[in-house]
Amino acid sequence: MEEYKKIIQKIKPECDKAVNFLNSEMGKIRTGRATPALVEDIVIDCFGQKFPLKQLAAISTPEARQISVQPWDNSYILSIVSALERTGIGANPVVDQNLIRINLPSITADYRQQLLRLVSEKQEETRKTIRKWREEAWSEIQIGFRDGQIREDDKFRAKDELQELVDDYNEKIEEIGEKKKKETEL
Repeated sequence: MEEYKKIIQKIKPECDKAVNFLNSEMGKIRTGRATPALVEDIVIDCFGQKFPLKQLAAISTPEARQISVQPWDNSYILSIVSALERTGIGANPVVDQNLIRINLPSITADYRQQLLRLVSEKQEETRKTIRKWREEAWSEIQIGFRDGQIREDDKFRAKDELQELVDDYNEKIEEIGEKKKKETEL
């Protein structure tokens, strides 16, 4: 394998991580539908320690606008409820025996605009990360060219391949954002 291809292959896992992180962040943004991702990473202070909710309870979505939280132990309920009340998901948890129900209200026009802005910001952060990796790879390719490890025609081929890779990742970022924007319209 040519030297420049190794450099390009080296940044792919980092770019994949950035896109996967964007995907998980988008899951935490509340849209018209309920999803366990909205609450699963909320930190619960329980018995002097901090745990993500997903370690203390089963989380499901029995209805389109409802999240149900079933704690593994009933002694967690008060801690979970107080943590859920402090979050910004815009819903009040209701305790029904040993089950916590969260009914999500409809999204207002103002909130939808904030959501779209947040989605765009997250997309741009990911694009910046991808650009950073491109610049790093390009810098490494130029150093290889100066040191005589990469030929001039390979340098230009590498630049094209690098841009093609970045374009592919930008397309993925755009698809993730569009999917989330469509969810806000529900």
